Amino acid sequence: MKTQYEVLIISPMKPTGEKLPDPKELEKELGEFLSKKFGGSVKLAAAPLSMAQTSPAPPSGQPDVPSPPIDFDLKPEELIQYLDQYMVKQDAAKAILATKICTHFNRIRHTLSHPDATSEMVGRIKNNVLMIGPTGVGKTYMVKLIAHKLGVPFVKGDATKFSETGYVGGDVEDLVRDLVKEADGDVERAQYGIIYIDEIDKIASATNLVGADVSRTGVQRALLKPLEETEVELKVPHDPVSMIQEIERYRKTGERENATINTRNILFIVSGAFAKLSDIIQKRLAAKTIGFGAKHASEERMEEILGQVRSEDLIAFGFESEFVGRLPVRAVFEQLEETDLLDILKNPNNPIVLGKKLDFAAYGIEAKFDEDLLALLAQRAYAERTGARGLVGAVENALLPYERRLPSTKVKRLPLTAEMVNDGPEALEAFIADSDTPELRARFDAMAAREQELIHSYLSANSARLSEKFGLPLTEGRIALIARFYSLHICDIDHSVAQIKAHYDQAKNIELHFLKNFGINLVLEDDAIDHIITQVTTGATHFDAFYSQLTQDFEHGFKLVREKTGRNRFFITAKALEGPEAFIAELLKTNPMATTANFTPSPTAEESLK
Repeated sequence: MKTQYEVLIISPMKPTGEKLPDPKELEKELGEFLSKKFGGSVKLAAAPLSMAQTSPAPPSGQPDVPSPPIDFDLKPEELIQYLDQYMVKQDAAKAILATKICTHFNRIRHTLSHPDATSEMVGRIKNNVLMIGPTGVGKTYMVKLIAHKLGVPFVKGDATKFSETGYVGGDVEDLVRDLVKEADGDVERAQYGIIYIDEIDKIASATNLVGADVSRTGVQRALLKPLEETEVELKVPHDPVSMIQEIERYRKTGERENATINTRNILFIVSGAFAKLSDIIQKRLAAKTIGFGAKHASEERMEEILGQVRSEDLIAFGFESEFVGRLPVRAVFEQLEETDLLDILKNPNNPIVLGKKLDFAAYGIEAKFDEDLLALLAQRAYAERTGARGLVGAVENALLPYERRLPSTKVKRLPLTAEMVNDGPEALEAFIADSDTPELRARFDAMAAREQELIHSYLSANSARLSEKFGLPLTEGRIALIARFYSLHICDIDHSVAQIKAHYDQAKNIELHFLKNFGINLVLEDDAIDHIITQVTTGATHFDAFYSQLTQDFEHGFKLVREKTGRNRFFITAKALEGPEAFIAELLKTNPMATTANFTPSPTAEESLK
């Protein structure tokens, strides 16, 4: 018997009413093909759909408003608190950048959510930021932290690498195109990114130059439109990849794509050291403070002088007035002192010490840093006068001999002290010879314990913020767990808290496990949850094994208690986890009818692990 099939062709409608594709043409072409292939066993039936069928109407009374492309509701004080976790000092700069950046993105969100109320304001000015400060004070680091926190596309470039559009060299518009690449080709998302240009002071015009200055004032002119608002072409002749893609597309479709990105909502942040700017400001201030009551400029700190910068000073420095006018927000960074460098090294989130620990861990060596060594490293870095950048060099120079020599030895634990660094090669060889002595093992344990104490203090001071951020109740025992986890692993504070939170959630799932599988309402007390997390983080067990053992320990006992007493809600403490048979026996005593003769406990978790 021959079975006949029907193929239904559905033709959707465009919003304009144009049919795409035409069903009659499809029916004819496909009918001929299927007739040759299958004979008369396949029939075609075409049924066009109306717009009402293809696009469901929005609920009554609710306008069809597209969701904004960015989801941003961060407040300035929240961003400042985030920066405080990673950076020391620079309170004024943190406040300025956090406030203006949050305002910039919240205003974009508000505009997108209320297009009618904020349509096309005349004279709109972006909060582009100019950062002024010596090298190594954290300008680049702060911008990277902010971009990471915001989750927006971010690119960085050096002003010295660009030239005016039309000349040989990098084009400043390349940064905008790089922003699209950073957003994985999502032009809409890239339109809300951040472009950071360092060494902007290097494009100030030279006073003794003859002819066109394409790498200084030329770059300033090239930046004017992107800083405000312009359309930037994404396909450019000097990008061979994009041109090949465009040629291939044209060959297939016969159409040219005019892809652009608008810089209206892209935030530009520029920075520089501005070495001679203070002299210009001092000269202006001196002209206005003549007399016996005048304060000498030498009595003021450098940041106090730079804090009085005006547009006229930047113009005198070599910037064009139009360029200065497009950088309305200015933040001055402070010079870092030796104590500031020490605070950076002692910060549990700093990447310098964590990075060096990771270097030794690559060879299976666990390193701990003594506070005296950190103070010595801060002193050496301060002597370099390069700010926080000097810390990396100081750490590398001090510990390079140990990093070179120890991987070829059996050393696995490294308690680093100032004495070991100061005494040179002799101290290194002496350490290798005595690395397994009780004294050195005790020194390492003492340093690990001291590290946990410092982390415990940090967590206690920041418990409210961390608890709210991660949704984790930070009890005293849980803080100790996080401090221990940090000491055993190479990670920052946020990662440590996140890991304990993940274990906390897994422990709470035990309650759902018992309710779903056995109908038993189990409630784990805080100390029981902490006990479980301790077992997992120390490697004594893992959650799958713990679930299995807990089921063996309590399922039969809880069912017996429920049968004898009618009770179906049980509060479990750490003591109950350590002695399940005693806990069940105590529950059975609450009913005189119940006896423990009917209950045969399984081995405890500790016994099964043995």
